[in-house]
Amino acid sequence: MTFNPEADISGNTTRRRGRNAAIGGVAGVGVLGIIALIAGPLLGIDLTGLLGGGAPSGGSEPAGGVIIENCDTGADANADVDCRMAGAQLALDEFWADNVDGYRPPQMVVVDGSTPTQCGTASNAVGPFYCPPEEAVYVDPTFFQLMQQQFGASAGDLAQLYIVGHEWGHHIQSITGDMDKYPNNGTGPGSNGVRIELQADCYAGAWLGRMTEQTDADGDPYLLKPTEQQIEDALNAASTVGDDNIQEQSGFVNPESWTHGSSAQRQRWFAEGYQNGRGVCEQALTLPAGQLDP
Repeated sequence: MTFNPEADISGNTTRRRGRNAAIGGVAGVGVLGIIALIAGPLLGIDLTGLLGGGAPSGGSEPAGGVIIENCDTGADANADVDCRMAGAQLALDEFWADNVDGYRPPQMVVVDGSTPTQCGTASNAVGPFYCPPEEAVYVDPTFFQLMQQQFGASAGDLAQLYIVGHEWGHHIQSITGDMDKYPNNGTGPGSNGVRIELQADCYAGAWLGRMTEQTDADGDPYLLKPTEQQIEDALNAASTVGDDNIQEQSGFVNPESWTHGSSAQRQRWFAEGYQNGRGVCEQALTLPAGQLDP
């Protein structure tokens, strides 16, 4: 149980039924292909070129969708992953509206199958991602099952909220200008790409660390105090998507090719946000590279 069963989470999350189109290169891929398809987009990198094919990208217009229904309470969020995503959207918007001047909410789309976006095809093979030109977060909840099956991640309720919170972190970076201030400058442990991802991890932790203080109109908190096991689950998800962990599964580890940070770095910055709040997250962008590690 993650949400307070009594909390009011009714909102306007869109569920978009896709066309169930095949993603280029998926059929018959081996372990490296699965890692590319699952981990790459979650971490914000496009690895589909490794597969000799890929999802369409650029210029695609979003498909239509319908609002998710019957997601009214925290009990619904605890019982149904679509409702969990809807509850996360509501709580994230309220948190960031209180913490960022001029905050504007992104659209959140819970994908069913696959759907075209301006940033490529959204599906469970691609994983959750933030699309800046649309200011939209896309999540296919069946991705969490793939994390469990392909990476051995526990991917429980709080870990799922961490992943969504991470994508929201990219939206914050987009509207505050940090993405423009720290543009892509190559790869490596101290690269801007790594810093941006670690800050998004920190933002996810900051939100989850304060979510028990957020309340609905009746004063009911959205989130119950996480258990130690749930926090460990979220840290496990952060470790699972570390560059070194992903590379180890494909037989090599090359820190100079990192774009998102090691497992230890990702856990450290999630924990920094969780324990100390969003103010500390700026340090992920400004500390010397050697101080990004635990």
